Amino acid sequence: MISVEEALDQLFALARPVETELCPLTEASGRVLARRVAAKLTQPPFAASSMDGYALNSVEADLHAQFVVIGEAAAGHGFSGRVGAGQAVRIFTGAPVPEGANCVVIQEEVERRGKLITLLTDDTSKPNIRPAGQDFALGDEMSAPRLLTPSDIALAASMNHAELPVYKRPVVALVSTGDELVQPGETPAEGQIIASNTYGLKALLEAHGAEARILPIARDTRSSLETVFALCDGADLIVTIGGASVGDHDIVADVAARLGLNQSFYKVAMRPGKPLMAGQMGDAVMIGLPGNPVSAMVCGHVFLLPVLRAMTGLGAAPAERFTAELSEPLPANGPREHYMRACVTKGQLRAETRQDSALLSVLASANALLIRPPHDGAREVGESVSYIRL
Repeated sequence: MISVEEALDQLFALARPVETELCPLTEASGRVLARRVAAKLTQPPFAASSMDGYALNSVEADLHAQFVVIGEAAAGHGFSGRVGAGQAVRIFTGAPVPEGANCVVIQEEVERRGKLITLLTDDTSKPNIRPAGQDFALGDEMSAPRLLTPSDIALAASMNHAELPVYKRPVVALVSTGDELVQPGETPAEGQIIASNTYGLKALLEAHGAEARILPIARDTRSSLETVFALCDGADLIVTIGGASVGDHDIVADVAARLGLNQSFYKVAMRPGKPLMAGQMGDAVMIGLPGNPVSAMVCGHVFLLPVLRAMTGLGAAPAERFTAELSEPLPANGPREHYMRACVTKGQLRAETRQDSALLSVLASANALLIRPPHDGAREVGESVSYIRL
């Protein structure tokens, strides 16, 4: 067996960034920007008023000073003339500041009668003007790679980009194996169960930028496995669930090897998830997950998502870890790294009492995986422990 860290290192060695494509801005949120993009203009492109008020020259802005209003400037409709001595322009938020003015006195600090205004203040320390280029200048760049957020999309739009270069969504083929499985909605015969893993993994992977395809269930025969493997053509990542252990019916590794799998490792010192397998199969990375539902989902968070991030150019790094204080004590851990279903509430972490790897109901109620290092001693209330967010 190898450690989780070693397994991730070997997986990162297999993962290669996928190709890039141009994506419409309206569809780019949640995608990964593949290369830097530069602003095609300056924002704002002109000095603009940040308030409703009157534009004038601050040198003349004495208490009770009077000005003649010679025009109006609104957003999209500037004042074309020049502001001279004793003159002011009625201006609204977002409008270009007219030539000759260098401050905007807000309307609440002005008394107006007809075309004549009187200042009720002499404080012009705040000009209420957004200078040209205050946000960004022509040629300023948005860094890459980056997972594009709604705020990034707004920034790219203001930089005048209608489409962005992004990494393609990695195609993931999901293959459940086993004679005991039937699809959700079907009626299981005696001894059969519902195939839940592929649906949970599809939701997890697609929430993090993949295109996941659920393939037909592969039965416990070589011919069935070979048929389903043939349907994986074109996938960047092949994920099998079940059939990776050492039982007489666990034949995934053998069939995959016959089809060209160059295996990198088998078995990881973790729980749940020990019977994990990975390697290169043609142009795709193949990862064989254990069949227990919780084991498969835990491995999805610990291994699949980091591999997916590496494929989309975000770098090779394990899942981000956080720390919290224990609200209940924990007994000593065994020789394998343990990922325990847990709940974080107001900065305190509590491990679920039931940790059987078949209990999806416990996983569904958890919001964290508490991480116990190998041979970790007993922990008391208030001690800090690491966890992964679910």
